[in-house]
Amino acid sequence: MSETEQGVVLINIFTVSAADQDRLVSLLTKATDGIVDRAPGFLSATLHRSVDGTKVAMYSRWRSISDYDAMRDNPAPMPFLQEALTFATFEPGIYNIERTFVTALV
Repeated sequence: MSETEQGVVLINIFTVSAADQDRLVSLLTKATDGIVDRAPGFLSATLHRSVDGTKVAMYSRWRSISDYDAMRDNPAPMPFLQEALTFATFEPGIYNIERTFVTALV
């Protein structure tokens, strides 16, 4: 399916010390809830924390890459990301949705 049919997905994997995982989750929540989630083209986001405490992953869906890029021009979420980068590193990636699998056992 094309980008216009399913949108695009941004997956950020943050690496953090276990002592700072809660802090990072809090910052990402503040940046997303009420700021990023109101951007045109935003569809959804899911925040994940690793069991060992050293990773945080953010999976977000956007209508298009141009919608995501436009959100990045908004300075409002930047202070949260800048603070996060003082104690965490991250590896972003933008993906097209190839296929979604759901259970047939409902």
